[in-house]
Amino acid sequence: MAKSRRLYLICYDIAEDPKRLRRVARYLEKYAFRVQYSVFVGSFFDHSLEGVLRGLEEIIDPRKDDVRCYLLPKQADVVLLGQQMFPDDILLIRDGRNILQLGAGTRQPPDALFVT
Repeated sequence: MAKSRRLYLICYDIAEDPKRLRRVARYLEKYAFRVQYSVFVGSFFDHSLEGVLRGLEEIIDPRKDDVRCYLLPKQADVVLLGQQMFPDDILLIRDGRNILQLGAGTRQPPDALFVT
């Protein structure tokens, strides 16, 4: 069975050090797409993801910083609130689908999210 790329969400919270924060952001920009200030989406083979995470380990302070990496499903039911970083007319196509929308289920938030 051929190994395939999988989509991951990588996000971080870097404490007290603007220089380290910039280093983490610049590092991730080499391997993934920024979707929010400290949130990136990347498509990786298992071995390449491990390399990216090892590189992050060399930059961060594990006593103060928080870096998380989540495997995203092939099809995600996504709720978008507020202004998105990528306008609707910007597409990033892989395997025939727009991976910036993280699946075909992108929808407006249900009314139940707004409690008054």
